[in-house]
Amino acid sequence: MKRLLLLSCIVLFPVFLSAENDNETKVLIVTNMGKITVKLYNETPLHRDNFIKLVQENKYDSVMFHRVIKLFMIQAGEKYAPEDSVAAGFADKDLDYKIPAEIVYPKYFHKKGQLCAARTEDNVNPERASSANQFYIVTGKHYTNHELDKMEAEKNIKLTPEQREAYKTEGGTPHLDGRYTIFGEVVKGIKVVSKIELVSTDTNDHPLKSVRIKTMKILKK
Repeated sequence: MKRLLLLSCIVLFPVFLSAENDNETKVLIVTNMGKITVKLYNETPLHRDNFIKLVQENKYDSVMFHRVIKLFMIQAGEKYAPEDSVAAGFADKDLDYKIPAEIVYPKYFHKKGQLCAARTEDNVNPERASSANQFYIVTGKHYTNHELDKMEAEKNIKLTPEQREAYKTEGGTPHLDGRYTIFGEVVKGIKVVSKIELVSTDTNDHPLKSVRIKTMKILKK
């Protein structure tokens, strides 16, 4: 079984920003643990359009959150299983094409609630192309100023003030920044994401009881 690893701007024209947000597609994700609404970024059109296509084709109906890691993320899209089966009953269900990377960094970074595309690791995927159907939602952890300072020094990077504030107050996974395509974010239902994050898992990070996407649908603008 192939395993996918996860390995600021000043708003000068709020009227135009609001108009842009009105044009962003929103998707309702109905799970057996509650509902999550995400919006898809227009700056990542390949991922946006592919996600919309899969939703419209009902490709995510009955798909499981097959990988859940506390203080990190919840991942779905790879596997299919009957409603009440446990991890051992999963069967592979992955699409055979990739989406070219659309990494819009530092505008979009791995704060809690970001919708991101999973992918294989760099040594077999140097272009960082995304899985067509696997995605994850960031949960992450909260960071202190000291931890962020240490990260900047070790990785020779400079976080923006927006990143620092978000990682301190909201949490996230900054070590993934600039490496994976972020193509949307949770706008409603973050408590459901947090509830899924806390389910019991086995040694392979598979939930012991099924966490299932019942259906997804495009919300009218």
